[in-house]
Amino acid sequence: MIDSTVSLNPPNNLHTKVPLKNFQSPAAFTSTTKITFRPHKFRSATIRATTMQNENEQQPSFGDTLLNNTRKRQVIDAATTSLSNCLSETNLHLTVPALKSKSRGKVRDIYDSEDYLVLVTTDRQSAFDRVLASIPFKGQVLNETSLWWFERTKHIVSNAVVSAPDKNVTIAKKCSVFPVEFVARGFVTGSTDTSLWTVYNKGIRNYCGNVIPDGMVKNQKLPKNILTPTTKAADHDVPVTPDEIIENGLMNRADYVEASEKALRLFEYGQQVALEHGLILVDTKYEFGKANDGSILLIDEVHTPDSSRYWIADSYLERIQNGLEPENVDKEFLRLWFKSHCNPYEDEVLPDAPEDLVCELAWRYIFLYETITKSKFEIQLTEEPIHDRISRNVASALASLK
Repeated sequence: MIDSTVSLNPPNNLHTKVPLKNFQSPAAFTSTTKITFRPHKFRSATIRATTMQNENEQQPSFGDTLLNNTRKRQVIDAATTSLSNCLSETNLHLTVPALKSKSRGKVRDIYDSEDYLVLVTTDRQSAFDRVLASIPFKGQVLNETSLWWFERTKHIVSNAVVSAPDKNVTIAKKCSVFPVEFVARGFVTGSTDTSLWTVYNKGIRNYCGNVIPDGMVKNQKLPKNILTPTTKAADHDVPVTPDEIIENGLMNRADYVEASEKALRLFEYGQQVALEHGLILVDTKYEFGKANDGSILLIDEVHTPDSSRYWIADSYLERIQNGLEPENVDKEFLRLWFKSHCNPYEDEVLPDAPEDLVCELAWRYIFLYETITKSKFEIQLTEEPIHDRISRNVASALASLK
């Protein structure tokens, strides 16, 4: 195995110590979010939520748990064993007669079945608008994490979930998908071309209709949560303002305002739940569709480590004060590895992700699932090929829906 193991603390740092007064303690985060358009053009929808924690309450430290413990060793061993059995591609349209066609996303394979869609979450790892690797158990983690959040966010917005016949599969209602991703952000951070820190560091202060104040530093909390929408493109997501969304006919005004309100409420709720579990939900993305009855539905995934950035709360202030990156529990460290070893946007061929980094990411995804849900992730280690299991379970589920 290649000797490239990274610690919980990413090797790159901010190169400068930051005055503590520039940051808020995670235990005292208060988010106030607002949807804004150009002045006087559309009505403004405002949502407010407060996330507070008792200052005298001691949060558990996750550092040692994430870096070195018996559970991690179990997961790393299982991931190493499963490297050659990842679910990198599916072809259920060839094995399940009820499925008519297949479309391939960056992570999910989507199949059409008359009134329903069958969404198979694979182990493909995407970033920089391309697939970087396959991560053992990742598809199961994402699917089960989303299902947990879908169930707990129904008080905010209905979702398209019909059933989950397999650990990697969700059957969903068909709907008209809005060609917009709602990216919710609470911090100035990130490493991709469309990340808030990247554009802010270039001097941009008005991004997707949001005015960002001068004087902010990387990983600092924003004065309020914001949305930075992007168009859903096959190869590269394009940042867009609310006005451009309306003017280009991507969504009508009423649908955009409603979806934006729901996105901000989902984000604030996700931040509350994460903080209760010792984590900071830094940013995430949501997708919505419109059902036949005109209602807006939450689709795709919710608050997964693939669609979201998470930091460990109790070390955030200290690490930022010392000019270090926050401790993360997501795929950012893999992004950083690729950025330091190649140009992931332009190089035609990318280097193989080191096995130890792949297994480390498998562990972090499972760690996040277990931390948020307070339940043990069930590692599937059977001799049956994953594709055969999924085919059997999907065929049975579709037969019962007729």
